[in-house]
Amino acid sequence: MTEKVLSWLDERLGLTTIYSVVLDRKVPKVNWWYTLGSATLFLLIMQILTGIFLTVYYVPSPDHAYDSVQYIMTGVSFGWLIRGIHHWGASLMVVFVVLHMLRTFYLGAYKYPRELTWFTGVILLLATLGMGFTGYLLPWNQRAYWATTVGTSIAGTVPVIGPLIMRVLRGGTDLSAVTLARFFAMHIWGLPAIILAVVGIHLYLVVRIGISSVPTEED
Repeated sequence: MTEKVLSWLDERLGLTTIYSVVLDRKVPKVNWWYTLGSATLFLLIMQILTGIFLTVYYVPSPDHAYDSVQYIMTGVSFGWLIRGIHHWGASLMVVFVVLHMLRTFYLGAYKYPRELTWFTGVILLLATLGMGFTGYLLPWNQRAYWATTVGTSIAGTVPVIGPLIMRVLRGGTDLSAVTLARFFAMHIWGLPAIILAVVGIHLYLVVRIGISSVPTEED
């Protein structure tokens, strides 16, 4: 029965072809440094799953944001664990993305024909940093408030367009409910949409072109 169902699905979805192209393709002999991309993808999936759980209880308003986070930590079953995974997973994801980019640069894997793969990686690095920046404000405590005040002030020092960037980020001259709403929207909608789209392109390029091998002495 199971074999008939799989055969029916394979005939319509091409599962055998997808498996052979994506999972059963030949790859060069590499070392553990080449697993940083897969580890980052795993962390991204964990961030999405734990983030969905947190949005069930989080209230993005200055009057309730801090209390909702405290409720997640103390009143929701395993809420402290889910938030801890989300919090530390975000930090680990930044570290892994940076290490992945450094490994790619050090081994010259950004060169022809993988320039577009490198370019999408740079976008993912910037989007990951943006996720960390927007997520830091969401607990709406003193540390988050002042750290975001400093961060947006630094953005405001950019020549010519700095003041405009700061006003767009804050939604005014100071941090307010508008700032929290904008950061929350970017954290759960804007940036994740960009990341998922670019990850799709990045993975397509990895499958299409393949990964680079470890350079030899002749290289």
